[in-house]
Amino acid sequence: MIGGGYVGLVSATCFAEFGLHVNVVETNPDRLNALKQGEIPIYEPGLDILVKNNIKTNRLQFFDRIEEAIPECEAIFIAVGTPPRNGDGHADMTYVHQAALQIATHLKQYAVIVTKSTVPVGTSRRIAQIIRQKNPDLEFDVASNPEFLREGDAIKDCMNPDRVIIGIEKDKADHGKKAQDIMTRLYQPLFQRETPILFTNLESAELAKYASNCFLAMKLSYVNELADLCDQVGGNIEDITKAMGLDPRIGKYFLQPGPGFGGSCFPKDTLALIRIAQEAGTPTRMIETAAQANDARKANMSGRIIQLCGGNINNKTIAILGLTFKPNTDDMRESASLPIIHRLVEGGAIIKAFDPISNEKAQPLLPKEVQYYNNIEEAATNADALVILTEWNEFRSLSPINLKRWMKKALVIDLRNIYDPKIMANEGIEYYSIGRPQKK
Repeated sequence: MIGGGYVGLVSATCFAEFGLHVNVVETNPDRLNALKQGEIPIYEPGLDILVKNNIKTNRLQFFDRIEEAIPECEAIFIAVGTPPRNGDGHADMTYVHQAALQIATHLKQYAVIVTKSTVPVGTSRRIAQIIRQKNPDLEFDVASNPEFLREGDAIKDCMNPDRVIIGIEKDKADHGKKAQDIMTRLYQPLFQRETPILFTNLESAELAKYASNCFLAMKLSYVNELADLCDQVGGNIEDITKAMGLDPRIGKYFLQPGPGFGGSCFPKDTLALIRIAQEAGTPTRMIETAAQANDARKANMSGRIIQLCGGNINNKTIAILGLTFKPNTDDMRESASLPIIHRLVEGGAIIKAFDPISNEKAQPLLPKEVQYYNNIEEAATNADALVILTEWNEFRSLSPINLKRWMKKALVIDLRNIYDPKIMANEGIEYYSIGRPQKK
């Protein structure tokens, strides 16, 4: 597994848990040393225990050099970063191509070169071209095996996935049979559980990840706009989404409104697929609109907070609960908290923030004026308003009585709809959520 980041580390650890021997290549010396000691540089529930257990059994090992890790390997996964390229939204393929060159230099026997990173269409064939140019006598196959890991649920998603997609070179003389046999053996435990495993051509597998994430992103943008409509006409978004979710053609998932989607996948993948489609001459207008609506939503949320605070937040103390883009992760990438808090600070607000995991990780990304606290009570004390930005479970159990006691003014702006409006109203708290009628 080339790359010991989020995708590479989770995937490698789960393969080791399946009983395979896995070598992970990580070139960052600090991260490598931590991993060798069983210390996890990311927050993912349950991952630290699995890593330590598989290190003890020698099924999981870490290296800093590809040449040390790949001898006798039948499959080599590329799981390096593909961040958006500056300026145009394309995925930056620098690390993928570098990995391909190093594989071509050091690989001595047949192996399947598998792309695990989220990459544009044509990447697997480009990897094959790079390797053949560098080492024309090497026998190998390429495959595409996109990951579908949800941060906070990655172990479950890897060990018990909804599906596994594997793209192979079906246009080769053997129709990719040799590669398919190896990939089948790697995923044998899932075959035995009758997990849906779909073999496709390379291009279909590369598009599958983008197609799934962009569809979910559009679903989220749609429900956010419905929630805004409910605010204007008196509808209840919870009743509407329950009605929608009962339709099996729609499903009940990804119908929760919020301040805008973020994280490492949806924003990056929507931009990448937009660029891929534009280059292919088939623009994806719906995805473009969803991405634009999401950016606008994050910007508009700060305006909504200011309006609910009376239109002027200068010298007002606002408590922020939750900084990460979703609960059960320390990921701050594209989090709605970033533009919202920046705008509130620009408006003169005093920000008191608390996140169960990411106070420290958020500090370089937020204005220096933001104050960070170790618990909810400290953040809420003497606040003029309290804003929920991430739906951590510990926030759900907050006592309205305590909130009213701690805060200077009992004003709660819940951008995740985690509280019952009736309960909040009964306790004398001025409460606002998204797309739900306010209880008087």
